[in-house]
Amino acid sequence: MSKILVTGGTGYIGSHTVVELYKAGYTPVIIDNLSNSSSKILAQIEKIIGVKPEFHQFDLCDTEQTTAFINNNPDISGIIHFAASKAVGESVQKPLKYYHNNFFSLINLLEAYQEKKINFVFSSSCTVYGEPDALPVTESAPVKRASSPYGNTKQIAEEILAESAAAYDNYNIIALRYFNPVGAHESALIGELPLGVPQNLLPFITQTAIGKREKLTVFGNDFDTPDGYCIRDFIHVVDLAKAHVAAIQLLEKGNPNGKYDVFNVGTGKGYSVLEAIKAFEKVSGKTLNYEVGPRREGDIVKVYGDVTKSSSELGWKAQLGIEEMMSSAWKWENYLKENPIE
Repeated sequence: MSKILVTGGTGYIGSHTVVELYKAGYTPVIIDNLSNSSSKILAQIEKIIGVKPEFHQFDLCDTEQTTAFINNNPDISGIIHFAASKAVGESVQKPLKYYHNNFFSLINLLEAYQEKKINFVFSSSCTVYGEPDALPVTESAPVKRASSPYGNTKQIAEEILAESAAAYDNYNIIALRYFNPVGAHESALIGELPLGVPQNLLPFITQTAIGKREKLTVFGNDFDTPDGYCIRDFIHVVDLAKAHVAAIQLLEKGNPNGKYDVFNVGTGKGYSVLEAIKAFEKVSGKTLNYEVGPRREGDIVKVYGDVTKSSSELGWKAQLGIEEMMSSAWKWENYLKENPIE
C-alpha cells in the first residue's frame, strides 16, 4: 500500500482524512506537533480503522527534523499538507505567528523533496477569493487582496506551490480550496476538537447547546444578505476528507491539467449563519441561546463555490447535506460529554 504523509493528521480535517485514506487502501503516516490537537485522537482513529496509525510528533518549522524525516522515509509517495495555523480572527491579532508557521512548514517540506518525486495535496481555502465579484465563485475567479493574514498565507502558499511546480520536474501538486468544514465522523469517535474557546461556528453551537458555554455570539446580522447574516458554503468533513483521497488518486494517475492545479471543494450551496443555527435546532431538538454581536474583523459577507470542476475533473462530489452535518456534530458533542478528550 502506498504511504501518504498527513501533516496535521491529528487535527480536525487531518484525522478524518487519515480514516478515508486507510479505507481507500493507503497507509497514512502522521506528523503533528499537537499545538492544536490531542494525541488521544490516535486511539480514536484506531477504534475506527482497527490499527493505530504511525505517528511522529515534531514541528515542521524545524528544518533539520523535517529533512531528516523525509530522508529516512523514502517510501512516502504523497503528502497531504494540513499543518498550519488556521483561525481568521486570531491571524488578525497575531499575523507573525501565521506567517511563520504556515510558510516555514511548507517550504521545509518542499525543500526536503527538491531531489525526490512527490505528489503533494495542499490544504488551501476559499479565503483566497476574498469577497467574490460573482457567486458561485469558480476556480478562475481573480484572487483578491486577502481580508486576513490567514487568507494571505493561503494565497502566497499557492503562489509558492505554482512556481515550484513550474521550476522543478519532481513536484505534482493540487491545491484544494475548501469552504467551511463542519460535522463529524458517523461513528462519533472523531470530530472538531477546539482547544480553548472555539474559533469556528459549529463547535460554539454544539458547546452552547450542551451547556459548556452560556451563549453563542453571532458576529453581525446587518450584512447585505437575505436575512442579514453571513452566508457560507458548509461542507461535511467526511466529504472533504474524501476529496483529498481523490486528489492523491488523480496525481497518481497523472493530472491532465499539468503539474499544478486547483479545485474548489464545497457543496455549491450557501447557507446563512442563521439557517445553520435553525438546521441545528431542528435535528437536535434544542433551542440555542444566541445573541448578535458586532461584526468580526476579517469576515467576508458571502461566499459559496462552483464545484463543477471538482465533479468533472477530480471525480468528487459532496454527498452529505446540512442536516447530516449538524446531527453528526451533535452526536460528537454528546460523545465528548461522556468521554472527554483533552
